Amino acid sequence: PDIDIDFCFERRGEVIDYLVQRYGSDRVAQIITFGTMAAKAAIRDVGRVLNISYGEVDRVAKLIPNDLGITINRALEVSRELRAYYEEDPKIKELIDLARQLEGMPRHASTHAAGVVISRNKLMEHLPIQKTTDGAVTTQFAKETVEEIGLLKMDILGLRTLTVIRDALENIKLNKNIELDINDLPLDDSKTYELLSQGDSTGVFQLESSGMKNILKNLKPERFEDIIALVALYRPGPLGSGMVEDFIDRKHGRRKTDYLHEDLKPILQETYGVILYQEQVMKIASTLAGFSLGQADMLRRAMGKKKPEVIAGQRKNFMEGALKNGVTGDVAGQIFELMEYFAGYGFNKSHSAAYALVAYQTAYLKAHYPVEYMAALLTSIMDNMDRVPVYIEECRRMGIKILPPDINESLIDFTVVDDKIRFGLAAVKNVGRSAIENIIKARIAGGNFRSLEDFCERVSVNKRVLESLIRCGAFDSLGFKRSQLLAGVEICLELGQKRMQEKASGQLSLLDMGMDEYQGTAGIELPDLPEFPSRELLAMEKDMIGFYVSGHPLDAYKKYLHQESLNSVDSLFQAPDGEPVKIGGMINSVRQVVTRKGELMAQFTLEDFTGTVGCIAFPRTYERFHHLIQGDQVVVIEGRINCQDEEVQVFCQVIRPPTKEKKAHEKLYIRINNDRDPKELDQIQKILLNYPGDIPVYLYNKKTKKSFVVQKKYWVSGSEDMISHLENLLGLGNVVLWRK
Repeated sequence: PDIDIDFCFERRGEVIDYLVQRYGSDRVAQIITFGTMAAKAAIRDVGRVLNISYGEVDRVAKLIPNDLGITINRALEVSRELRAYYEEDPKIKELIDLARQLEGMPRHASTHAAGVVISRNKLMEHLPIQKTTDGAVTTQFAKETVEEIGLLKMDILGLRTLTVIRDALENIKLNKNIELDINDLPLDDSKTYELLSQGDSTGVFQLESSGMKNILKNLKPERFEDIIALVALYRPGPLGSGMVEDFIDRKHGRRKTDYLHEDLKPILQETYGVILYQEQVMKIASTLAGFSLGQADMLRRAMGKKKPEVIAGQRKNFMEGALKNGVTGDVAGQIFELMEYFAGYGFNKSHSAAYALVAYQTAYLKAHYPVEYMAALLTSIMDNMDRVPVYIEECRRMGIKILPPDINESLIDFTVVDDKIRFGLAAVKNVGRSAIENIIKARIAGGNFRSLEDFCERVSVNKRVLESLIRCGAFDSLGFKRSQLLAGVEICLELGQKRMQEKASGQLSLLDMGMDEYQGTAGIELPDLPEFPSRELLAMEKDMIGFYVSGHPLDAYKKYLHQESLNSVDSLFQAPDGEPVKIGGMINSVRQVVTRKGELMAQFTLEDFTGTVGCIAFPRTYERFHHLIQGDQVVVIEGRINCQDEEVQVFCQVIRPPTKEKKAHEKLYIRINNDRDPKELDQIQKILLNYPGDIPVYLYNKKTKKSFVVQKKYWVSGSEDMISHLENLLGLGNVVLWRK
């Protein structure tokens, strides 16, 4: 039998430990797997041995298409450029010929992600075993051989979604004081089906791809059987055959559901007359032709694997059995042909139902306990830099506020605080788990931290950890500016270490003796400095956590980007090679490249609210749009997807600013004492550059009573932060944002 069982991702090891204890360490082992030389890997490995330069080897490897299972021989047939290299350069010919001989050979051994073998007798009586470097016992035969010699192979899988459900239930119990039984949910919950019918399935197991969201909106599931069908339908075969559209049209009555025989109705009614499951094929054979379940399973297997000679024999048996049960030959033939056609796309219903149940459970949690569920989901993918921005943006869309890490509220992972989600301290760069545990322990023992000095006296951390916590905003709730806190780090650390040593040696300062409870306010006064500009504060968060939390540089452009009907960056990683796309966001990391012909092109990244993607502007495109390809520039890009070496890039064709709605005409006037004071002008320029936009800036000289417009690169967005910084520098009444 083929037995697959999914367990909580974090507790899979406990299941394997249980199996070893239950059946014996000499009768249970994990299964080995061999990584083989794929076409590109063979080219690269041989190139290293032959001492061919990395650039040449890389160029050859990139000419091999990314198709799954592509061989070097096939690549030589489809790639003219690769063939030309092979025929014209003897060194490359030797490289490819040697790689062809190695292709497909085992390259390395590792432990199979799921496979576990259990034997009645000692495993060594059946097959060779070995110990891995981490002490686990594995077979030396791969899973196919293990099955062939008659041993029971089970797939013990770790499913992250089950861990998310567990953590969500703990969050619900902690925050709502509700003990929810996930196995006793009502399967007819209208709120859950409404969420799915709207395609609001980001974070829902199996149902969150863009294609699945479109089908959900068209299908509008109303019962659990619809979700089972959806999981079975969303595969390449049914999608390409038109089954999905047929299923949706029948559900909504746009196409009539007919049954070739009345006995088919109870079998196919739940799928609107479409043969969708393998079990339906078996049931039809059993009901209409009198097949035993064993015979019906053989028919299903033959149809699924498209074995013509076996199917022909089974057709004869089916026709004879159907005639005995009163089905006419013509109808029996049509039914068999229908079964044969759909069996190639048929899916195992029990598998689909199990996954549909987990999908429903996650949708239910998202619909009824969105904050608790999203906190658990964010915790599960905290280390995935591609997925966290997607779920943070989903939280914002749902109206859930995401709070930055906080030394007085954060735990290790994401937590729920007053229906908001607070970042965990584990997300902060340079802050290790032991430091986090010390912070939480000190907080439990002595209450909330009251100042930077108080923190340094109660928690032993180094300068790097402390600065990382300040830069990400973890000390913001204490009421000090980050600029002040960073300026006071060294003196607070010095005093904190001194007082820790005094306490450890039993010495008491006069301050300790004169206070019932130390309030953490002794002596140190932080310098009164202006706060960093908002863009710099956001950049600190991004640097320390990997994401923007308290805001996003694109917030001012969100409305304009939304009206452009753009593809989100995270959706590009599911798009096929060559597909046209339109994306919008902020340009980062621009790098100019000179081609062999001496022309300029550019490589850069584009960031939106869901992630980043690499972009390439080839010489012709770069020549037209180079003025827009600048760091921090907000643009809309039209281009095509390029998938190479498992990397997704966008080849740019058109780059332009986002289209803006017509709005009030604005100008910013700044009164200055002297337009020839370089120090004052330099400070003004720095502030203006932090808030780029399309509002013209005029400098008004108080002495000459003349004004002039500054260069366009100093034009601004008109934010309140910017006006506040200018007023701090120049005084109230000297900065005026004029609107007509």
